[in-house]
Amino acid sequence: MPYRPTEKTRLRLAETREAIVSAALDQVAEGGYASAGVQAVAARAGVATGTVYRHFGSKAELFAEVFRTAANRELEVVERTVAETGGSAIERIAAAGEAFCRRALAGKRLAWSQIAEPVDPAVEGERLVLRRGYRDAFASALDDGVAAGELPAHDTATVAAALVGAMGEALVGPLADPSPRDHEQLVATVVKLCTDAVPKNEEIHGRRLAPAA
Repeated sequence: MPYRPTEKTRLRLAETREAIVSAALDQVAEGGYASAGVQAVAARAGVATGTVYRHFGSKAELFAEVFRTAANRELEVVERTVAETGGSAIERIAAAGEAFCRRALAGKRLAWSQIAEPVDPAVEGERLVLRRGYRDAFASALDDGVAAGELPAHDTATVAAALVGAMGEALVGPLADPSPRDHEQLVATVVKLCTDAVPKNEEIHGRRLAPAA
């Protein structure tokens, strides 16, 4: 008769898997993916190295899961900001851009690992999924702005992808700098870049823009 795991066994296995992912995520947040060998993660999780491989077929599989866990947490913040911020589409873009920047700068080592650290192809694939998620979040605000007549019709997906790419590139240097700094000017500059890059109607918020000279 084949072995069938009990509910208690399944729960214990799930808890062990969660502990491994949590330990790996903490290790990446401290030293990046390069520091997170399987032995280091196993020691941090309080399990044997073999236990890690029983839950994950390879180091790449483990860190793809780690990346997804961190990415989903950060993406949810931006998605919620876009959905819950009141005001115009441009104001929602500004709020989401600020949330993106502040979250990254609050956890610089992990954010650098998510955005720029050289990684295994399996993790790089998850990075592309994350970028598409951010693109879609910003595009939803742009789509709403077009539908409401606040913004002219445009390729919202391309503009949103460009915004996400620009924000990530602007943050690479500051995230790699371990020294504590006041990043208020950086955040303000990135947010302004985002709002300036959004295509606009001639009339915004009841004020007609002067024609270009």
